[in-house]
Amino acid sequence: MFDSFGELCELFESLPPEFGAEAVGDAGITGSRRHLIVRHFAEHPRFDCRLTGERPLRAEKVEE
Repeated sequence: MFDSFGELCELFESLPPEFGAEAVGDAGITGSRRHLIVRHFAEHPRFDCRLTGERPLRAEKVEE
């Protein structure tokens, strides 16, 4: 899906402060992969992000 971790980081940086699977889909990612990526951003320590809703799946970037 991504050629490097850097590409995933670039996707995260390009997303708005609050986002969901549809915003990830706007970057060309399709199907259930969109939801997996939103969850990955919220769970991976590299990304300052947390889930704010399950239905629909929503996340927000956390300001430090």
